[in-house]
Amino acid sequence: MAISVVIADDQEMVRTGFRMILESQPDIEVLADVVDGVAALSAVERLRPDVLLLDIRMPEADGLEVTRRLAERAVAHPEYGHKPRIVIVTTFDVDAYVHAALHGGASGFLLKDASPAMLVEAVRAAAAGDALISPAITVRLLRELAPVAAGGPTRTLTEPLTDREQDVVRALARGRTNAEIAAELYVSLSTVKTHLANVQAKLDARNRVEIAAWAWESGLATGGTGGGPAVP
Repeated sequence: MAISVVIADDQEMVRTGFRMILESQPDIEVLADVVDGVAALSAVERLRPDVLLLDIRMPEADGLEVTRRLAERAVAHPEYGHKPRIVIVTTFDVDAYVHAALHGGASGFLLKDASPAMLVEAVRAAAAGDALISPAITVRLLRELAPVAAGGPTRTLTEPLTDREQDVVRALARGRTNAEIAAELYVSLSTVKTHLANVQAKLDARNRVEIAAWAWESGLATGGTGGGPAVP
């Protein structure tokens, strides 16, 4: 079945461009493109898309508000049974708002000048429960915000990471894709995915974005051991 997408951006040229790129793919269907956050929430309720491409700065309700409302609804009304994967698309390669969206449950981040191929792959990755993040955002944003976040509570491991899991997380925090991590560590792609699944479970993280954020906040990304011992 085709991956269903709703695009939310207040710039018509952006919406049109994204629609043209995505609709050129046989496995992607754009259900609607809307101009603000309120319209995005309405479209999600009405159309139940697999993926929501969401700008941060929009009228009525911005992308952060939309992300927060969808996350709250999923918790308060699990019987609803549907929450789209959110891919944030922003003009800014270093933007504190993106960090808030990350902790709100967004699955991926792209810059608006990303290549058409990256946009397509971000949608496919989100639909599959993974994430594709612009390396510039992963590294620059998380690295710069890590000292701020480090002053607050950090996720606690349920059990320690193995040495190999730490290697995988460090590479992820540097913006590497799964394929790049596999090549860098001389392991198979399936092995990388297994390690990341184990780390996600140990951190109780929702996606690889939260793993990357934790790596920077805990110091693992810069050579540390990832925030100390696990919970007994």
